[in-house]
Amino acid sequence: MDIEYIKSQLTSHPDFPKKGIVFLDIFPLLRNPITFETLITHFVHHLTSHTIPGSPSKKIDAVVGLDARGFLLGPIIALRLGAAFVPVRKPGKLPGKCVSASYEKEYGTDSFEMQADAIQPGQSVIVVDDLIATGGSAKAAGELIAKQGGKTLEYLFVVELLFLKGADKLDAPIYSIVKSED
Repeated sequence: MDIEYIKSQLTSHPDFPKKGIVFLDIFPLLRNPITFETLITHFVHHLTSHTIPGSPSKKIDAVVGLDARGFLLGPIIALRLGAAFVPVRKPGKLPGKCVSASYEKEYGTDSFEMQADAIQPGQSVIVVDDLIATGGSAKAAGELIAKQGGKTLEYLFVVELLFLKGADKLDAPIYSIVKSED
């Protein structure tokens, strides 16, 4: 029931950001406090009933949020789990020593960074973002976690574009609420 409710609150924008793409907009979910609460509660319930029992430490130590929409969901999920929140950003946006990972996009290469001391060896980590398409940015986040000795337990997404097969690139299972074939 939660899934159908959440899905019903998304809006579609044809030909955005370019012709031929139908953009699924998560911002309506955030504008309605009941919908936003439903979304966060759904993710936390999933994590506490499925992901955490499989964790070696029986807890999640950190929630990694991808720039930028992962920043909207990640801190709230982390707070509910009693975990740290760790942002992954574009280069040059984080102070101090950082680790970086590059990834392929449909029109070139990009990269992400994470502060070098953000994940401790052996920590159990989840990654959260609004959408998985090709999987490149999520894969880069997983590489950053691994570089610091962390273990990615799962990747969480509001929307998964199944036809792009992004989940195939990742080093851990994914959980997505809305699955789109087109």
